[in-house]
Amino acid sequence: MFQYNLFSQPEEKIFDAVYCVIIRESTILFRTAMAIALLGSISCTTKVQLESPTTAEPESKSNLNSSGSNEQNIAFISEFQKITVVEKLEHPWSMAWLPDGAMLITERPGRLRIVRDGILDPTPIAGVPQVFAVSQGGLLDVSVHPRFAENRWIYLTYSHGDRSANRTRIARARLEKNTLEDLKVIFEVSQAKPGAQHFGSRIVWLPDGTLVMSIGDGGNPPIEFNGEFIRQQAQNRNSHLGKVIRLNEDGSIPSNNPFATSTDVKPAVWSYGHRNIQGMTLDPTRNRVWATEHGSRGGDELNLIEEGENYGWPVVTHSREYSGGMISPEKSRPGLIDPKVIWTPSIAPSGLAFYNGDRFPQWRGNLFAGGLVSQDIRRLELDEAGNVIGQHSIPVGQRVRDVRQGPDGLLYVLSDEPNGQLIRLEPVGG
Repeated sequence: MFQYNLFSQPEEKIFDAVYCVIIRESTILFRTAMAIALLGSISCTTKVQLESPTTAEPESKSNLNSSGSNEQNIAFISEFQKITVVEKLEHPWSMAWLPDGAMLITERPGRLRIVRDGILDPTPIAGVPQVFAVSQGGLLDVSVHPRFAENRWIYLTYSHGDRSANRTRIARARLEKNTLEDLKVIFEVSQAKPGAQHFGSRIVWLPDGTLVMSIGDGGNPPIEFNGEFIRQQAQNRNSHLGKVIRLNEDGSIPSNNPFATSTDVKPAVWSYGHRNIQGMTLDPTRNRVWATEHGSRGGDELNLIEEGENYGWPVVTHSREYSGGMISPEKSRPGLIDPKVIWTPSIAPSGLAFYNGDRFPQWRGNLFAGGLVSQDIRRLELDEAGNVIGQHSIPVGQRVRDVRQGPDGLLYVLSDEPNGQLIRLEPVGG
């Protein structure tokens, strides 16, 4: 059983000071203090089920199905072993599988790589569009068309432009051998923005053959747009910033989008009031779209995305400014959708997978959320209504950029490092 001491560092310093005073006073008091300290250590230590081969204290504590805070401990997981499949990836961002089992991986500086039989092809795929690869920008998501075997289409999201004017784009192209052909930009954000933050950029295919994609709010203060902080655009439905959009496979607008006929709303908008979604996945058993969203200082969120709904940012939030100031006095408001989980301190969520494989049968129906700051994966147990009823930590020890279920039923992880890795999680014993 793993144990961790509940004393904070300041408390430990106070304890040490008192301890030294007692030693100077007398031997009797010293012995008494040691007895008390021992008793206190026993009574103030919480036992947590050890479920991981790596013993590490949890980075944060979650609140489940509530917009309030919660001090529930996060258990650790030991039902897996980590296998490093590929190394020497430069800030990998996303992965997707081809029907023949090969894997595509994006590297944020602007390269698309392919892995066959566990071997990284040393030559990047040719024909990738030029990207704005600064700070959070670059080549981001890669997604394979559900009918790739018929049409050869793959989809890329990326930031385009320069520091003074840039935006998120989606391009699609045919993958022929080791080259992208017939590349075409099928969508770009309606307005350019300055800076190099909050591009969002996850793609999820829906059962009807349409796709949804996340777009960030444009960045943190002091970045402005039209005389106000650009993050306010998340509430402007006539902007693509801070939204989830829905498109047909060719980039056209589905006629049944929630705002398709509105004159004052961008017709691609599917949901709004988002800060920066970098994890999104589909629960194929219930056709639910889940997303993890970066907060500012604390207030990271897990949301169940529903068409036409407002998720509140920055009108309501559990985040604070990076300086510590208040963003909004409201954490919830009628008519706005509350998150299913709030992480404070931040885990910096990126990458999200819904597991329905057979290699970890005990994990079926769970969500797996990557954490850049927490350097772990959070396994989230759901009930039938979509409420989170349990949370567990899978320590990785590196910044987790993406997590996906592979066609073999195993979980795959990308670490966002200069020497990034593709890691496979397998059941203990293979």
